[in-house]
Amino acid sequence: MKKDLFKTASLAVGMLTAFILTSCDDMMMDNASVQRTITFENVVTAKDFVESGSFQGTGTPVILPGQSVSFTFSAGKAQALMFATMYGASKDWFFASKQPGIKLFDNNGNAITGDVSSQVMLWDNGTKNDTSGQAETNPIAPVPNVDASQLMKLNLTYNAMSSEFTLTISNNSGGTANETPFSPGVWAVSNYSGSQLLNSAPFFTANALSNPEITDIAQMGNINKMVTKLNMNTGIMTGLSPALVVVYSGDKNPVYELGQTDMEKGLKEIAQFGNVSKLQNSLKTLTNVKGVYVAGSAPVAPGSKVSTQFTTVPGDKIAYVTMFGFSNDWFYANEQGIDANTKGDLTSKTSLFDSGTGVDQYPGAGNRQALFGGTPQAESKPISKVGNTFPVPSVQNVIKVTID
Repeated sequence: MKKDLFKTASLAVGMLTAFILTSCDDMMMDNASVQRTITFENVVTAKDFVESGSFQGTGTPVILPGQSVSFTFSAGKAQALMFATMYGASKDWFFASKQPGIKLFDNNGNAITGDVSSQVMLWDNGTKNDTSGQAETNPIAPVPNVDASQLMKLNLTYNAMSSEFTLTISNNSGGTANETPFSPGVWAVSNYSGSQLLNSAPFFTANALSNPEITDIAQMGNINKMVTKLNMNTGIMTGLSPALVVVYSGDKNPVYELGQTDMEKGLKEIAQFGNVSKLQNSLKTLTNVKGVYVAGSAPVAPGSKVSTQFTTVPGDKIAYVTMFGFSNDWFYANEQGIDANTKGDLTSKTSLFDSGTGVDQYPGAGNRQALFGGTPQAESKPISKVGNTFPVPSVQNVIKVTID
């Protein structure tokens, strides 16, 4: 009897000890969980122009009466094309449109094509007397009594798939009272922020004094200074979407799989529109997902950043995704698995991917991009890293990701 009581007492003590040890283990696990903060910063340098270039005649740099020249550029709704070329038979006149440039889309968002010669104007640079050629200081103003559209014909064509325009400039001045060659010229399309053009008065400002770059074109047909200035101020920029962050276990990234087509769980909605809701809800249903978090609630403009806190325990991994906002279907994400307890700069672990769900157009200048209220032309390709088709800034020049 005593032995039975001793055995019972010993069993009770053992169970109590096991309970205490288990409780301690649970408390230790709870104490091992930590809260960290992940930050996404948009570090891209905003440039005035998304695309720019120059043009000249064939065989000879000048465009003589009867000759034409063409160039192709990308643009989305609200963007315009500015160009400038010297009226060669003058002291300081040049052809250009009104600011911010040639209108490319009508008020309904339809591309404008065909003859747009009515948009060209002839400007007096105000730096030389029209008769004597002596230096003077007058504001830039339209040349009176000369119809520029009778001297220069402008014709636009449009490729809706790529959102590319081709402008053909023809010298129609032959046989008129204002017969003239055109000098080599320059052109540019201003970057669009989502609400306004970054430069609404490219090249010059009407009714103001001229600048060295346009003066060289107007007086000598020399585009070198303007080309240099444009090169310095041209570049692809972008906003970022709110960033989705997921803490998970295992080796498989639950957000995407390189080389596979989109799983239709919500990645497309982020890559095309910056909408995290669908993927957020999809991830919450996965057994290996510990937590889903969102940093920010609005587009992240250049110079801005967003953060979110997340909870993790040893062994967890973390993945993140945010839209390259000025694209059709691109996203930034970590390429390799990341220990969720990592601290520091994760930018080097971040890559730019094409979700393969929408046909690409020039970043920040595509009519089907969400930036311009568009919807990408559907396609179905494997997820891949973005290549060098477009001059996209390197990852570290667009986004910075850190964990504290």
